[in-house]
Amino acid sequence: MGKFVINKTNTGFTFALKAGNGETIATGGEVYNALASVKNGCDSVKRNAPTANFEDQTVEGFEQQKNPKFELYADKKGEFRFRLKAANGQVICVSEGYTSKPACKNGIESVRKNAADAEIKDPE
Repeated sequence: MGKFVINKTNTGFTFALKAGNGETIATGGEVYNALASVKNGCDSVKRNAPTANFEDQTVEGFEQQKNPKFELYADKKGEFRFRLKAANGQVICVSEGYTSKPACKNGIESVRKNAADAEIKDPE
C-alpha cells in the first residue's frame, strides 16, 4: 500500500507519493503554504488518480482528453514524464523522468493503484 509523505521545507510543504516498497512514484506539483493545503493536495491525488483519463502527448495528432487526466509527454532531455491534472486543470502531481514510454506508463499505473488507499503521513 502506498503512502503520502509530507515534508516541511524553508518555504512551505511538499509531498511525495511512495509505493509500498518505499520508491517515490510522484511528487506534488507545487510548494504549499500550509499543512492543511498540502493535505488537500494529497486528497486531490487520491480522488483523481484512480479514474483519470490518459493523454499520450508523444503521439502525433493525439486526442485531447477531459480533466482529470494523466498527461504523458517527452521533456527537453528526451525523457518521458507524466503529470496528473485535476478536474480544474491544475497540475496536482508530477513524475520523475523515465528512459522509456512503457516505464512511464507503469509509473502512471502505480499512481492509480497506490494513491486511492494511501495513508497521509504528517511531517516529522
